[in-house]
Amino acid sequence: MEIKKLNIIITLGFVAIIGILIAQLLWTRQAYNLEDKKFNQTVNVALLEVVEKLSGGKTSFTENPVQNISNDYYVVNINNEFHPAVLEHYLKTEFNRFQINTNYVYALYNCHSDQMIYGKYVSSHQENPNDKMIKFPKHKNLVYYFSIRFPDKTTYLISSLRFWYLLTFALIIILLVYVYSIYTIIQQKKFSELQRDFINNMTHEFKTPLSSILLASEALRKQELIKGNPKLQTYTSIITDQSYKLNHHIEKILNIARNDASGLSLKPQKIVLLPFIQEIVDTIKQKNENLSIQIDIDNNISIIADEFHFTNIIYNILDNSIKYCETKPEIIISSSKDTKGLYLKFKDNGMGIPAKNIPHIFDKFYRVNTKKSDEVNGFGLGLFYVKKIVQQHNWKISVENNPDKGITITLFLPFNS
Repeated sequence: MEIKKLNIIITLGFVAIIGILIAQLLWTRQAYNLEDKKFNQTVNVALLEVVEKLSGGKTSFTENPVQNISNDYYVVNINNEFHPAVLEHYLKTEFNRFQINTNYVYALYNCHSDQMIYGKYVSSHQENPNDKMIKFPKHKNLVYYFSIRFPDKTTYLISSLRFWYLLTFALIIILLVYVYSIYTIIQQKKFSELQRDFINNMTHEFKTPLSSILLASEALRKQELIKGNPKLQTYTSIITDQSYKLNHHIEKILNIARNDASGLSLKPQKIVLLPFIQEIVDTIKQKNENLSIQIDIDNNISIIADEFHFTNIIYNILDNSIKYCETKPEIIISSSKDTKGLYLKFKDNGMGIPAKNIPHIFDKFYRVNTKKSDEVNGFGLGLFYVKKIVQQHNWKISVENNPDKGITITLFLPFNS
């Protein structure tokens, strides 16, 4: 069902961006056409003003003297002769007045022959026109006229629409980023599903033979021969204890894989902190006689949490403090409050964690590479599980090295969580 929803969201997002991009391209095209039409109208008006001034204000045309022969080529009919210098002066004056700031070429013809008598390239950037070849076709039906062409008209129109083209380019970039992001998400999802399926299959395959080992070892311990031989009893206890430990690891992996797929199911309830932690500490002390745990928590502090998962949080933190200590483990559990929430701290005297490794200790399957970690059994899932439970409760967890020795793990429980 989730995959279906994800596919629908991806498809709708893709269609929406494609739709916006198509609309943007259509708007840009329309804007270009409008700009082209506006340019032609402005040039027509400017050339009509030039004709008016060249004719001395005495024009008697029955039709428009300005003919738009092609997209960038105009022919302008004049009733009398005129000098090229006068024409250029009027062209520059009117084009500046109407803000036509682009390069143009104009040419004059002899009224009695088919030869062009004058042609000039005029640049808005004062470029040297000597290398420009001026050649215009002769108009058959006109006698006194001049021709004008705008060779850079397309470039000029595009430059006036810079914003539209930048916006279109930005939308294309967004579309490409979106497609790449979706591709990456789909690939990561596939890898995650493959990893979860592999873990599930692997752990289920381990469970069957492990159950058989546990049953056999339990039956073996009850045999009279084993009970009467201390050495065999020790070996049998080792087999049983290690099998239970392996079974515990497998259950943890299965739970995490299950939680990745469907999320954690929490049952929040009120927990009085001091007796709750004291009970966990007493249980741990039964297995670790050479252990010192000091609890500094007020009697009246209570929290809202899932009892089962919160027990696992405390147990995992204390278990790590014991396992990664090279001397007699000494742990201080304390609490403090401020206006924002409750701080629950676990300070130990262990071997500490290199600063560069601290950001990764909550990652799945991550273990700090030390001599002690090689001796300690585990899959690097304990703190990953702790972080997942903490996030599910909307709490925060942080780790820092103590100035002298060991680390301090801090759980922050906001009052509004």
